[in-house]
Parts: sequence; structure tokens; C-alpha cells
Amino acid sequence: MTSSDMNSNLNRLRSMALGSSSKQSDPHQQQPRASQETLNARLKLRRTPNEEHEPEHYEDLQLDFNPSLFRSLERFLPENLLSSTRIEKARAMSDLLLRYSPESERIRVQKHREYRQNILSSYQRLHEELYTLDPVSFFVPSFLDAVSNTSEENFKSIIGRAAPGIYTFDMLKPQFCQMLIAEVENMEKWFHYSKSSMMRPTTINKFGVVLDDFGLDGMLQKLLGDFISPISQVLFPEVCGTGLDSHHGYAIEYGKYRDTDLGFHVDDSEVTLNVCLGNQFSGGELYFRGVRCDNHVNSEIKENYDYSQVPGQAVLHHGRHRHGARAITAGRLVNLVMWCRSSTFREAKRYQKDFSSWCGGCKLEKHNRQQAAIKATVEVLKRRGADKTHVEH
Repeated sequence: MTSSDMNSNLNRLRSMALGSSSKQSDPHQQQPRASQETLNARLKLRRTPNEEHEPEHYEDLQLDFNPSLFRSLERFLPENLLSSTRIEKARAMSDLLLRYSPESERIRVQKHREYRQNILSSYQRLHEELYTLDPVSFFVPSFLDAVSNTSEENFKSIIGRAAPGIYTFDMLKPQFCQMLIAEVENMEKWFHYSKSSMMRPTTINKFGVVLDDFGLDGMLQKLLGDFISPISQVLFPEVCGTGLDSHHGYAIEYGKYRDTDLGFHVDDSEVTLNVCLGNQFSGGELYFRGVRCDNHVNSEIKENYDYSQVPGQAVLHHGRHRHGARAITAGRLVNLVMWCRSSTFREAKRYQKDFSSWCGGCKLEKHNRQQAAIKATVEVLKRRGADKTHVEH
């Protein structure tokens, strides 16, 4: 679900729930997700948000909707529900979202829920140790040392600024990379032998695995919260809000009988982590062409940077940085990708029009406005000077 869809659904939900405040649920209908008292309360949303209320974080829960939607909706909950536990609030909001979502969305959510349940109940993990974050086993010593003391100096001691908004650093141990590649292969085999169809990571990928669907979401969320979010708040403060709080994690594969390249695009993220896992390969360079907001995503290209991938090395970049991957010419390449999102930034973004702090297009327009204003001021001063000279003579 995109951020615009999320905001649209939130507005629709508020309107429909407010209009349903006098209705009662069918007492004979089974409500497995929330108690009757909670269901009655959820039909009486506030007309205006409680700005003084600090919403809970829901990123660690198994939810059918984006956690940032829950944080936005929570401020509209009635007072008696705000004092409930986080789980009770999540259940009430989940029920509300499902009840008032379009039928197509309800069907999508239900299918995805069944899809994940089928995987989690049947898939036999190859490397169980991958599913719990172990920094010592996963990370190279230089990365672990730098993040052990979360200071800007420590981060920058290992991070190279390859180009504006693009940072690279050694991150994952070879053993971890090989285990994750083997786990991805095992996932692909499981789908093949189970004769199931796999949901791919993005709309432009024909191959690859959504790691969250296989139970790696908890490990990746901890990776985000303990490591990537603190680093990103130093490197990308303009888009991190109060922190990166949700993610979409997947592995993407390039090679023979796989995707050979990746088209020019932007990510649905505030910050993207892309780590090359290996194996032996040629080609597959990443290319970057400037950070742009929605209004300028198709604007002129002035920035150019190409990056040759190295196993175990991470690239951290702005999610709105236009990029792609060149064709792989030999071998097989596997990448771990995590789209990192900030619910607070997405909420604030709804009320912004100028993104010149990070968008190259907005920055250029602002510069042009400033230059035009300076030019106009100079012309006015010249005319005043000329008029004053004329009067004196």
C-alpha cells in the first residue's frame, strides 16, 4: 500500500466510522480479533486527532497493514481505548481497517495472511541461526566496533561517502552471506516442490524472495532498530523523522534464468539498505541519477554515479534516489535489500510542499527563485538610484 493510498484509506475510515457510531455489531457474529466492548468503542472515533497523545510502535507485531497507518489512526481512538494495551488497540484498529477497507483490499489482506500462514506452518528452515540477530556472527568487526558507540564520528570512521546521498561500508561476514544465499535457494526449492506461486518483492522483480514472509521479519526489524536507524538518523536526518520504524525486506537474484538487470526506479522507502551477498559474478553495477520528490521524479538527469558491487559491502541511500542495476554478464548475483520507512516523516510529508533539503528538483527551483528575487531587488535599487540622481540634477 502506498503512502497516498494509506492516507486516503485513513480519511475514508474516519468518515465511515464516525457515520457508524450509532450502529451496533451483530451479537451473534463471531469476532475473533477483538472483544465486543472494544468493537463498540472502535466505532466512535474522535473527529479530530489527540495531538498530545504519543502513539505506540507496532512494527514488531504481525499486522496486515502498514504499522505507520496504525500510528496515524491511534490518535483518533476514543479516550477509553487509548488506555488499553497495545495489543488491544492493534486488534481494534485491525478490525476497523478490515471492516471499512474496499473489498479488493480485504481480499488482498486475507490472501496474504493465508499465504504467510502456509509458509510459516510448512517451510523447513535450513539455517535456524539466521532468524535471530547475532551481531558478532553477522557483522564484520569494523562495522560492529563503529556501531557499538552510536556517535557520528564512529559511523563516519567506517562509512565512505561515495556520492551525495550514497554511503558504502563493509557490513556482513562471508559466512553469513553464504548462509543467507543458501536459505534463499532453499525457499525457492520449497516453492517449486510445493507447486505454490511466490509473491515477488516488487512489481518490477520477476525473481527474488520476500524474507519477511518466511519469518525473517523479526531479525530484520531488529537490524533496522538497533543499527540502520541510528546510522540513518546521522546520515539522512531530513527524512528519518523520529526514527525508521518499519521495513520491507527481501532478497533479489540476478543471473541466468533470473532477472538480468533492474530498471530505473525509486524505492517506496525513506532509506534503502542494499547489501551484495555474492556469488561469483560480472556486471550488475548499480547506477544512481539523483534524489527527487514525486513532482520531480522524471525531471532532467544531472547527477551520475555508478557503483561496482562487492560481496559483504552495503550501500545505504535515500529511498527517492533514482537508480537501477546494469545487466549481469556472467555468474549469479544475490542482494539483501531492506526498504526502511519512517511513519513520522510520512505523516509530516503530507503537509509539506517544498523538499529542497533533499530533492534536487526542489533545490534547483528554490535557487532559481532566490536568483530571480536578487535580480529583481538589484533592478529596483538601480531604478531608485537613477531616480535620485535625476532629482539632484
